[in-house]
Amino acid sequence: MKRILLLFTFLLSFAQMRADEGMWLLMLVKRLNGVDMQKEGLHLTPEEIYSVNNSSLKDAIVSFGGFCTGEIVSDRGLIFTNHHCGYGAVAAASTPAKDYLKDGFWAMKDKDEFNAKDLYVRFLVRMDDATQRINSKLNNRMSAAERKAVIDAESKAIQTENSENGKYTVVVRDFFNGNEFYYFVYQDYKDIRLVGAPPSSLGKFGGDTDNWEWPRHTADFTVFRVYADAAGNPAEYSPSNVPLKPKHSLPVSLKGIKPGDFSMILGYPGRTNRYLTSYGIDQMVNKDYPAWVEASKLAMDVMKKFMDKDKTTQLAYASQYASVANYWKNRQGTIDAVIKNGTITDKQNVENTFRTWAVQPANLENEMVLDEVKTYYKQTSDRNVERNYASLLTRNSKYFSVALQLSSLFNSYASQDLAGRVAMKPKVEDAIKQTYESINTQLEGEMMNSMVNLYQTKVKADVASPTLMALDAKNLSNVAFSSIFANKTSATNFLQNPDRVKLDADPLLKIAKGIMADQKASAERFVKIDDNFAKNNRLFLAGLMKAMPEKKFYPDANSTMRLTYGQITTLPVRDDRNYFGVTDNYYTTMEGLVGKYKPKDEEFDLPQRVLALQGAKDYGMYADKAGYLPVNFLSDNDITGGNSGSPVIDGDGNLIGIAFDGNSEALSGDIVFEKEWQKTISVDVRFVLWTIDKYAGARRIVDELKLVKDENTPADTGKSKVPTAAPAKKKK
Repeated sequence: MKRILLLFTFLLSFAQMRADEGMWLLMLVKRLNGVDMQKEGLHLTPEEIYSVNNSSLKDAIVSFGGFCTGEIVSDRGLIFTNHHCGYGAVAAASTPAKDYLKDGFWAMKDKDEFNAKDLYVRFLVRMDDATQRINSKLNNRMSAAERKAVIDAESKAIQTENSENGKYTVVVRDFFNGNEFYYFVYQDYKDIRLVGAPPSSLGKFGGDTDNWEWPRHTADFTVFRVYADAAGNPAEYSPSNVPLKPKHSLPVSLKGIKPGDFSMILGYPGRTNRYLTSYGIDQMVNKDYPAWVEASKLAMDVMKKFMDKDKTTQLAYASQYASVANYWKNRQGTIDAVIKNGTITDKQNVENTFRTWAVQPANLENEMVLDEVKTYYKQTSDRNVERNYASLLTRNSKYFSVALQLSSLFNSYASQDLAGRVAMKPKVEDAIKQTYESINTQLEGEMMNSMVNLYQTKVKADVASPTLMALDAKNLSNVAFSSIFANKTSATNFLQNPDRVKLDADPLLKIAKGIMADQKASAERFVKIDDNFAKNNRLFLAGLMKAMPEKKFYPDANSTMRLTYGQITTLPVRDDRNYFGVTDNYYTTMEGLVGKYKPKDEEFDLPQRVLALQGAKDYGMYADKAGYLPVNFLSDNDITGGNSGSPVIDGDGNLIGIAFDGNSEALSGDIVFEKEWQKTISVDVRFVLWTIDKYAGARRIVDELKLVKDENTPADTGKSKVPTAAPAKKKK
């Protein structure tokens, strides 16, 4: 009965929700009859969005590499996603002689498409509710260890029951802070090939300056393709594989958009904390995120110093630098937005409602829950700060991870007899090659010194890693350079004379193992405190849902497929921004893109061909009916990290854009939805196709798509009026 009441509350809140807030599980769309999305402009049935037995929109959406989203846009497995999602694959394929990041890449034939190593895409086959099954075996008297054992056992059983002997990947996730459980059945494809990428001057136009800001003018997209075996099944990379014929692909609309038009986004949002308490937010913005910002900035400065000196290093570290820079600006923006928007006060008001409910006689078991949560943050504040500095240290100082990863392989190699070593040697040599081909040892030495010094300076001794605090940060790089793992040469030399005693005594490996041991000891020290917090967090949200039956409760994002719907919308115009003639502030244009052009500027340079095409107003069928070439646009969809690359879909199920960013005014959006300010920034699919067709001349990609037009769509002018190169002079 309790479960039924909880579901009823959930359905009721969904029925009362505003169209622009919430990241919704697709399985619930069919059940939630209280929501009439058709009234908002949707012309599809719930079964056309999510179906297990028939093709539906969900079959065109993929988790891209586990960190972004992509969409299938042709019956030959073509994928659109963001440029920053494909950035690592493009960088890995680049060399100083063939710099695809700088110059772009376009496969003019299938045979030109090349394998994006280690990249995969994941299709959702189906999902189902496991709440009753798991909760029936849980109770609040259980210890955290007992609770975990039950959940793990049931999850393993669910995986076995649904994997079909390994054909599918099955993932069980908890929702609402552990109050509900669902499982997801996926199919993974591992042969993914790069088809097209604009140059960084287009795909990353605006750089860090424009990141998280509106107006935006960027071609943030890349194009990949899924390959399968002849029967359409997942397969490792092979020249004999063929383009996948998907269950569904998205038609692409050239009809244009306007404010008020229905927009829907399906994707894999990573993580939100919409039910975080005021105490957690205070810890985040005053302690945790400042530590993250400081450590990120230091890591960026070290990388930039060496990237500016050497092209190979610039390519090797481009993806890492971009990722750190993105989170650095996001974390600082979150701090600013929380303070500006009064988020902590808003949360305190919600908590007062919970407290009023909790002191009622029937609810007294919840009376102390928030006080316990408050105590938790006092007890763990310094430890949480340490975690942030330690996390950025181990993420950005690669020597520690290199030592740990290679040592296991080296130990196994050294333990073999001569025949075993001969057999194993190619595998070890390949691991060494892959490890060191993307490492600048001088950069890593300085990174280690700098990040350890920052840790020692900022972390309180009673929560710090004894191993890290005991190091000589000024000379730590010398330890690394004397290690077996110093560089490719020293690692290869170990293969010639493998010595397990020398390996065990390696100074860098000792430090890395010491850090791991210290992290384990810290976790054990706080285990009871953390377990009690998890319980109180779960009880708080369960109680809050009862205390506020009128509130729209939806599950936090956790990298599972979600749907968010709303409409094309505007932002108020700001005095400190140049909108380049756009007065209806929901889109940007090619004119604005060129208006930001700064020759030879790292962030705002443009290819000369773009300038020539704009000069000729060569827009073809991709122009808006008003005559301009659209670039980016705004909607009020609710997204977060992981949604990058998600399709923006109109009411008929057609692709109109690719989501890539949010706006600085609402960077607190992961912890509270800012109804007035929170927007999604997307690249207009017409600009995507213009870049592919008119700029790159890769018309074969456009010809794969199912284009949706109307009477306002400009005529297809065919080949660009601007030649790709100067015409050859005629011989006399």
